[in-house]
Amino acid sequence: MKIEVLTLFPEMYAAMQAGVIGRALAKDTFCLDVINIRDFSEDKHKKTDDYPFGGGVGMVMTPQPIHSAILARDPEHRYKRIYLSPKGKKLTQSLVRELAKEEYLMFLCGSYEGVDERVIALDIDTEISIGDYILTSGDLAAMVVINAVARNIEGVLGSEESTTEESFSDNYLEYPHYTRPQSFCGLEVPEVLISGNHKKIDEWRKAKQLEITRERRPDLLK
Repeated sequence: MKIEVLTLFPEMYAAMQAGVIGRALAKDTFCLDVINIRDFSEDKHKKTDDYPFGGGVGMVMTPQPIHSAILARDPEHRYKRIYLSPKGKKLTQSLVRELAKEEYLMFLCGSYEGVDERVIALDIDTEISIGDYILTSGDLAAMVVINAVARNIEGVLGSEESTTEESFSDNYLEYPHYTRPQSFCGLEVPEVLISGNHKKIDEWRKAKQLEITRERRPDLLK
């Protein structure tokens, strides 16, 4: 998979070089290119924002630099172009799996009050939201989506089972995990997990998934 990010803050993506994702990038398991929108501005001062028509607070990202960047990076429209926006469809594990099947993904990260609506009309395939809250830019949202998608790319995680036995894999939240020591601060590991009886362990885990989901996210059971 090849992923491109269009942003005003490329330095933020140094965080993607850490951990599992960083190792996957180092091995070219998937590719990530971060593009500075400012480089495509035709303004002599490389300006990328202006006051909104109709008045209002804040600034809006101007269409020219974004449109030029998208056309320069994706002239044949091979990429699925995504704008990170509170107005977009909510990110779910199901949507993550769909995106993981794509060969090319492009993320546009808005800043300030967002981007000129004409960019969305001309260049964007879909809008995605990671939650009902507002960030200072779409960059953290883009990193969340990229991280979630990358975990579903073959070879990124050590075990393919890691993406099947986790929260939201079957519309259930994940069961509790325990490791050594067996006793910690007076709390013990459940006996069933050290019994060696894999059938009973599976039953316990499924029961815990149902219990936790019913208690914390009953909407998933619908």
